[in-house]
Amino acid sequence: MSELIKLGNVKGHLAKPTCGGPWPAVIVIQEWWGLDEQTKSITDRFAGIGYLAFAPDLYHGELAQPGDRETASMLVQKYGPGASDGLKSLYDVLKSHPDCTGKVGSVGFCFGGRMSLTLGIHRQLDAICTFYGGGMQTIFEQLRAHLKAPVLGLFGDADVSIPVGTVEEFDELLDEIGVEHKVIVYPDSGHAFFRDSDPDVYKSEASKDAWEQVTKFFGKHLD
Repeated sequence: MSELIKLGNVKGHLAKPTCGGPWPAVIVIQEWWGLDEQTKSITDRFAGIGYLAFAPDLYHGELAQPGDRETASMLVQKYGPGASDGLKSLYDVLKSHPDCTGKVGSVGFCFGGRMSLTLGIHRQLDAICTFYGGGMQTIFEQLRAHLKAPVLGLFGDADVSIPVGTVEEFDELLDEIGVEHKVIVYPDSGHAFFRDSDPDVYKSEASKDAWEQVTKFFGKHLD
């Protein structure tokens, strides 16, 4: 079952498993295009394997069409600064929600990949997954000071949106912090390789393995 709903002061797409709850919760954070059908479908997939899944609408109803980088950039500038507060509020609501076991994880893509990590700076998540987190290098010092949750990082070796050396630096940072982590770089894969609605970027083999990795990761830390 899925629906558009408001949790606390955050609107978004809620998906619940068909089996009886309570369930662990997963916050699914959008790419920089906004809360599109792609993000909703991923949220539904998490509900299908037993998670109370919620994708917040961080752009408050606005949306950029895939490929419209100018609008996407404008929306990130407009809503990005307030996104962290919305996610913190959402975490607080989900953590104590009667349908939640109290376990909360996050997963994000592109812009959402950075925001997934950012939420882990401010709240004690039980598991964090970042898919090709754009701009994540801007929060490395905050991660060093505050991150405590286990992390799964999934990247493509041909992702030109992430500066050379950033993924290696991220992996080394997680080693230094001492949190449980796994960082995977998929060959012949670029940015947004998991976006199965876009044949120009989608990589089926990488996506299949990434889904297996994230479900195993959440199964270990949330179930």
